[in-house]
Amino acid sequence: MTLPSLFDRLRLPVIGSPLFIISGPELVIAQCKAGIVGSFPALNARPAAMLDEWLHRITEELAAHNRANPDRPAAPFAVNQIVHRSNDRLEADLAVCAKWQVPIVITSLGAREDLNTAVHGWGGITLHDIIDDRFARKAVEKGADGLIAVAAGAGGHAGRQSPFALVTEIRQWFDGPLALSGSIATGAAVLAARALGADFAYIGSPFIATDEANADPAYKQAVVEGRAADIVNSDFFTGVHGNYLRGSIVAAGLDPDNLPQGDLKTMDFGGGNGSKAKAWRDIWGAGQGIGAVEAIEPVATRIDRLEREYLAARARLLG
Repeated sequence: MTLPSLFDRLRLPVIGSPLFIISGPELVIAQCKAGIVGSFPALNARPAAMLDEWLHRITEELAAHNRANPDRPAAPFAVNQIVHRSNDRLEADLAVCAKWQVPIVITSLGAREDLNTAVHGWGGITLHDIIDDRFARKAVEKGADGLIAVAAGAGGHAGRQSPFALVTEIRQWFDGPLALSGSIATGAAVLAARALGADFAYIGSPFIATDEANADPAYKQAVVEGRAADIVNSDFFTGVHGNYLRGSIVAAGLDPDNLPQGDLKTMDFGGGNGSKAKAWRDIWGAGQGIGAVEAIEPVATRIDRLEREYLAARARLLG
């Protein structure tokens, strides 16, 4: 299997995952300039008209970077589209992505053949979030170019299967682009994802604690201070199981050890600033890998460290 040529510009086999509320142009541009795929959810651009402004800025700034650094061009960027039926912005947001010919579209919470066809029509590729082999097969049947295996320990909406089981089952039948998500926060973990059979590591939580992230300073500090034991898995907040910081649940006046069961029918990704956006702002998502995050720092510094750790781990294995 040969990966699409747009991935040739990656410095590391890493995709920065789209973080609800947190990922904006500043974070995406910094990630791409540092050599990894940067991404953001389309719904982060509020009001909807702002999506066009964001894509204009990202496209222009990365093009300027490439002209100034022909020997080290920026990595491609991605836009995450929530395909869930409650997202009343999907069609309009997809049209804006078509205008700017977004190179990578990440789809979540639903796979649609017509969306994949539309992205292919402007020369882009699609990667679809999945949590098990059954959903992976459905996504590929509907035309997804690649998969993002969201395993146990990932931040926000997360799978519940071991990455060893999930990647092994997918690789038994699929040889296309595959990213792995779930507690990956070091260069050694990136290499481990590759050894397991993934093409890319899909990293989110460490980028919360960066200068460019649009996160509350207390949220960033909580990621720095947190450990795996501080992560609570619950479906209460959106109806889908996700991982959240214990302290933020307590601060919201809830008992993290006695959360009610959630209801999938309550999930709402509408275009307004509804209660779910507020919930994500107050109830902070994070993955189990945050114990590796020791400081709030610029994106470039974090990626420099990931590269050093990745190369050191590879040298160590080569003996």
